[in-house]
Amino acid sequence: MTGRVHIIGAGLAGLSAAIDLLKAGRDVALYESAGHAGGRCRSFHDAALGRRIDNGNHLLLSGNRAARAYLGDIGSGDSLTVPEKAEFPFIDLSTGERWTVALGAGFLFRALLTGNMPVPGSRRLDCLQAFRLAFAGESATVAKTLGPDNVLFRRFWEPLAVAVLNTEADQAAASLLRRVIRETIGQGEAACRPLIANKGLSESFVDPALGILGERGVDVRFNSRLRALQTGGNRVSALDFGPGIDGGAVGLEAEDNVILAVPPNAAAGLVPGLEVPNESRAIVNGHFLLDGEVGGGGGGDRQGQGEEMTFLGLLGGTAEWLFVRGDIASVTVSAANELVEEESGVIAGRLWADVAAALDLGDVALPPHRIVKEKRATFAGTPAQVRRRAGTRTPWANLFLAGDWTDTGLPATIEGAVLSGRKASEIILKSSS
Repeated sequence: MTGRVHIIGAGLAGLSAAIDLLKAGRDVALYESAGHAGGRCRSFHDAALGRRIDNGNHLLLSGNRAARAYLGDIGSGDSLTVPEKAEFPFIDLSTGERWTVALGAGFLFRALLTGNMPVPGSRRLDCLQAFRLAFAGESATVAKTLGPDNVLFRRFWEPLAVAVLNTEADQAAASLLRRVIRETIGQGEAACRPLIANKGLSESFVDPALGILGERGVDVRFNSRLRALQTGGNRVSALDFGPGIDGGAVGLEAEDNVILAVPPNAAAGLVPGLEVPNESRAIVNGHFLLDGEVGGGGGGDRQGQGEEMTFLGLLGGTAEWLFVRGDIASVTVSAANELVEEESGVIAGRLWADVAAALDLGDVALPPHRIVKEKRATFAGTPAQVRRRAGTRTPWANLFLAGDWTDTGLPATIEGAVLSGRKASEIILKSSS
């Protein structure tokens, strides 16, 4: 079989599938409902700041093999900062304490043997509790497994889990975190190093892929929302985009395939009887323009000048992670369903207070800023929602699903999105070999 593969959705799942298929010499068409590619992983110019910013902050780890392979395929493998050590700095904004957690396969064993605890105030018993994650059942939550009444949980596991799963620790599925830990910390220090885009998400993940698609003559159609799938027997026979594209429908040849790489609610509206996660969690990001002179503060903790990026975990405030690139400070709040309902001005004031404290800026007025709200950023990573994740195959022989919400075994991350696209493309390639 050598037919065309029609990919619906130009987020990272769709782009990943397209690049894999092109590598194998397959004919690809790509459709995107928005006027741009990248989905939740992209960059744009913000007029209020006068800077190009990312729509959200994304932190990869060196053990994210699917994402790194994708970056290698599109020629942007060197576009991420790769530190020499797997170190995660934190500050407790309520006390001013600072510490750094050095990760690796044996970091808990070393703490148990030496008594040199990963975070201030933690105990050997806290480290022992962490090993319960390996035996947690499918219904277990992160908090019940790793906490909640120990310092290591509150000062490391909880902020890490909430960031990765975008779900409150007392509701988040321990099984999702276990898979992440197995592929990063479980593989040693070299798999735990934090990776951050040097310039922006689009420059690393999106623009190079679109460049390859353009060079290969791929038909990329933006502002093209799929209205319906027309089926016949056990196959999709046409794609209905409504007025404007090929008279409203794109007919499929006998050997054509379709990869549906759209959000879960959109997929459920297109595929009859499809069960998908139906609860979501919000993410709020704040971007602040730092004054050139003020930006030198932070007691040496702010190292990001020019295009270099640094990051810092925040406890005791509203924001959870701080990223600084040049004169832009960005903060992220995950599982932010309550915060996202606040007025943007109120949110900006709360987040700026955290930035100023973390960077030791003193009493500085709120600078130019941009608040980005994503009310349905990811599916809720609860045990009940994990059970609702769909597989790659569907009852239609030529229709396949992709997206970070599908059953990759991972939470809704860049790694999960890329992996889902690869899974769909691999099934198509194997069926035609």
